[in-house]
Amino acid sequence: GNVFADLELHDAEKLKIKTGLVVEIRKAMRALGLTQQAAAKRMGISQPKVSAMMRGDFSNLSERKLMDCLNRLGYDIEIKVRPAKEPVGHLTLVIA
Repeated sequence: GNVFADLELHDAEKLKIKTGLVVEIRKAMRALGLTQQAAAKRMGISQPKVSAMMRGDFSNLSERKLMDCLNRLGYDIEIKVRPAKEPVGHLTLVIA
């Protein structure tokens, strides 16, 4: 289930994580009734970056910054580390 891996993109796992975070940011903005301007102020980024994010262009935002945006919108983020079942571990995003 990773369309980015299916497209053989270099950072497929990171792109999937970032996409999931952006989806949650969009949901949070909608639930809070925030305009792009209000969301930008609350998240600590510029309105043009929010606009780009809403259009699917989030290449200029790191996973860490996207997590920070969710924190500023009132969401907790839990990072769980456990031994991998395979020789190399993987990044996954679980939405509760």
